[in-house]
Amino acid sequence: MKLNQKWLLPGLAVAAVLAGYVLWQNTQNGALPAGIAGGNGRLEAVDIDIAAKTGGRLKDVFVSEGDFVDAGQILAQMDTTQIDAQKLEAEAQLRRARISIDTAQAVVVQREAEREAAQASVEQQEAERESAEQRLARSEQLARANAISQQVLEDDRANERKARAAWAAAKASLAASEAAIGAAKAQVVDAEASVEAAKATVASIQADVSDATLTAPRPGRVQYRLAQPGEVLAAGGRVINMIDVSDVYMSIFLPTEQAGRVAIGSEVRLVLDAAPGVVIPATVSFVSDVAQFTPKTVETEEERLKLTFRVRARIAPELLQRYIRQVKTGLPGMAYVQVDPATPWPDALQQNLVK
Repeated sequence: MKLNQKWLLPGLAVAAVLAGYVLWQNTQNGALPAGIAGGNGRLEAVDIDIAAKTGGRLKDVFVSEGDFVDAGQILAQMDTTQIDAQKLEAEAQLRRARISIDTAQAVVVQREAEREAAQASVEQQEAERESAEQRLARSEQLARANAISQQVLEDDRANERKARAAWAAAKASLAASEAAIGAAKAQVVDAEASVEAAKATVASIQADVSDATLTAPRPGRVQYRLAQPGEVLAAGGRVINMIDVSDVYMSIFLPTEQAGRVAIGSEVRLVLDAAPGVVIPATVSFVSDVAQFTPKTVETEEERLKLTFRVRARIAPELLQRYIRQVKTGLPGMAYVQVDPATPWPDALQQNLVK
């Protein structure tokens, strides 16, 4: 019993390798069913460059090559000394703008009080004008009866003209007060606009401060550190290159006859050279609409003379998530596409299927 246990695991490993070799050998000999197409490829993933939005000095990098990172995780920090100073200045301008609103509103209140005084002056001068007009009318009537002297009549006429002029001046002062109120209210609007502009400036600088903290847009693995702390980067300067390990696929090239039968969503089986006994399920997510010559690194010399179409087989994100630590891009292997849904998978592609 102990002897059997001793040789059980090595035996299973050898069997898996032999199964992968047999599958590869059958593929090379054209032993695939007519409804199954195969092609060489490499695992690929979406590359993401983490770059500085604005130029500046790189303060620190918090991850190393090969690290797995989560969405939103801080990867690097740009120096923000100058931006922080700009933010303080913008905040001071905002406070000044807010104070200018209070000042302008106080001027409006003052101008409205002046208008009230001017309105009262108009009413007073109007009353004095009416009184002077009535006095002049009586004096003119008495003068025709020689009941008053000519001097009294002339004095009443002068007083009437003075009262009329004072009334006109009071109305002009009232109009000026109303114009001053309009100007003061315009100053309030201008001050409020200055506040909004100052707020926008502060928000813009705050956005620059936030952008100075470089974070991961999605989960993935760091491939390269492209800059080191202390380096001065231009706007758009790359700091980190990472891959999205939740979007992994293999691209293969199929001849026209086979590519034309491939449907989006068709089942695919991937077998990597590094693990020939493991079958990875995938689905077709893309079929090129433009024919091209197969790259010589993918097909034989004879096949390179034929036009082919690029087909992308994508591994399900939920499957990748379960084996996130084992996901590695660049690994070569074979992709087998079920171009005819009615064709069953060969036994070699049914066994050891990753779930």
